[in-house]
Amino acid sequence: MNDVAAAPGSEALLDDRIRRAAQALLKRQKVDGHWVFELEADATIPSEYILLRQFLGEPDDLELERRIGVYLRRIQGGHDGWPLVHGGPFDISASIKAYYALKMIGDDPDAPHMARARQAIRSHGGPRAANVFTRIQLALFGQMSWSAIPTMPVELILLPRWFPVHLSKMSYWARTVIVPLLVLQARRPLARNPRGVGVSELYKGAAAIKPSSKAAATKRVWTWGFNVLDVVLKAMEPFWPKRLRGRAIDRCVEFVTERLNEIDGLGAIYPAMANSVMMFDILDYAPNHPHRSAARESVERLLVAREDEVYCQPCVSPVWDTALTCHALLELGGEAAEAAADRGLDWLVPRQVLDVKGDWTERRPDVRPGGWAFQYNNAHYPDLDDTAVVVMAMDRAQGRSGGKFDIPIARGTEWVEGLQSRNGGWAAFDADNTQHYLNNIPFADHGALLDPPTDDVTARCVSMLAQLGVDRESPAVKAALDYMARSQLADGSWFGRWGVNYIYGTWSVLCALNAVGVTGDDPMLRRAADWLIEIQNGDGGWGEGCESYDLSYRGHQPAPSAPSQTAWALMGLMAAGLVDHPAVARGVAWLTHLEDEEGFWPEPGYTGGGFPRVFYLRYHGYSKFFPLWALARYRNLTRANSRQVGYGM
Repeated sequence: MNDVAAAPGSEALLDDRIRRAAQALLKRQKVDGHWVFELEADATIPSEYILLRQFLGEPDDLELERRIGVYLRRIQGGHDGWPLVHGGPFDISASIKAYYALKMIGDDPDAPHMARARQAIRSHGGPRAANVFTRIQLALFGQMSWSAIPTMPVELILLPRWFPVHLSKMSYWARTVIVPLLVLQARRPLARNPRGVGVSELYKGAAAIKPSSKAAATKRVWTWGFNVLDVVLKAMEPFWPKRLRGRAIDRCVEFVTERLNEIDGLGAIYPAMANSVMMFDILDYAPNHPHRSAARESVERLLVAREDEVYCQPCVSPVWDTALTCHALLELGGEAAEAAADRGLDWLVPRQVLDVKGDWTERRPDVRPGGWAFQYNNAHYPDLDDTAVVVMAMDRAQGRSGGKFDIPIARGTEWVEGLQSRNGGWAAFDADNTQHYLNNIPFADHGALLDPPTDDVTARCVSMLAQLGVDRESPAVKAALDYMARSQLADGSWFGRWGVNYIYGTWSVLCALNAVGVTGDDPMLRRAADWLIEIQNGDGGWGEGCESYDLSYRGHQPAPSAPSQTAWALMGLMAAGLVDHPAVARGVAWLTHLEDEEGFWPEPGYTGGGFPRVFYLRYHGYSKFFPLWALARYRNLTRANSRQVGYGM
């Protein structure tokens, strides 16, 4: 592919592509000023939605079931089961849930797609090889014994904070999912399941494969110790004092109701929402009880209907989508784009959490609230990544705002600074959530029990501080730079916890390094830029698969080019001062030629991180605003007197 800079009429082509993409993006803005795009995961969430309705024994909605069935059948993989990502390998847990959901809605077990799935599930170990959450789902329907599930006594919620295993030592998502689940485990309810559908056939002839942990850095001694503890807890189960158990259940209910978020749901994430609905149900809350009704409505609001399909999102991302779209439009410039960005920022202002001291106060009780959540409403769990991105966007618009963003910027910055961890990094929701021994708990086989600092979030917070004028030698920035220097891999890249993966992490850190004034002759920056150039695909784009999160990762493996990842790589190289490098021109050319007639970029792959090795996300907005942002930046820098990126991201 020819370099854009050398191609006849290439500037006109670039302008046309940017104009068309901007118009398409502006059309997606909601009436109140915000943007929100679909957030798609794998078969797990829509399958669990089907099973939730049957657990509750709700009235049939056959048309809804039919359309979810269309979706589940479409995403069945060529390996006969269901993957975690588009085109990915077979996943035992997702496949079991999808098979059960399809059988529940009436698919004939002997139909070809079901027979193939059943055989694939058996060959991969059947239900006994599934992860803990899948085994719990089966136990709720009487398809697996509760003895096969690691014990988490509900009394856990009563333990003192100094105890080694305590909810405050777990991540926000783990807390909100586990607390109502503790009640379910204590009560061990049986789903109403009015159709009486089971999946006992999945056990027959299943290969003898044990479930494996997806947690990183597990230790044999810790694992052995927690397994012994699990045996002890199971033996003690019949002897727990009833009064103590009742008090623990009451405490769980208090925890849930305080964080219910009304119709936005517990933790504003599907697993916690669904667990809260089931908890209220088994505690005999009537369907019209305000708490149960709100919890149930929160689940319903996650459904996405398109054409002949319906699926259920894991959560929604309006704050994230709006803030990033505003950045792209502010980069684009011009009256229409800036006016739309201003409306988006105005929408964000009242969503700043200023009056709720959330769970993060366990570690930072003296810090004032000031963050933004990822979703419409999740006041107990604001997000540091979102907050940094919002603050940077507001700062970019300050010249036209007349100072209306001064207070939101100040409070957001104060909150971010207060949540820095002791090792110099920042995590997504908490400070110093680094009790890694907890990953050895049998219940934690998903490897997502913690929220430790990561390279990408740390970089975002540094970018914010630097854009606001905080000096490179300030204690906070200096500690963060030391953290990122320690975490850089030998090949020059950085890990991307919330985006796939090393391309995302490396882009994030290069933006931060540029913002603090690190120049192109710095070895840390140069090695990262060289890595991005080295892994560019022959077509000019960049790509990276979710297998890069494997615990056995040894270096970049080529993957098909993806628009969002190409945009990240381009913005990373431009932040490194390489605007005129041929690799950048090739990447820009790839994006300009891939753009579709609507003004967007096709991207069926998953480039968002949920939980490494377990759960990934397809942000439908990523291929809409990131490429536009990268192309607009390239145009601005190549037509300006300076090649210096002037913002934190």
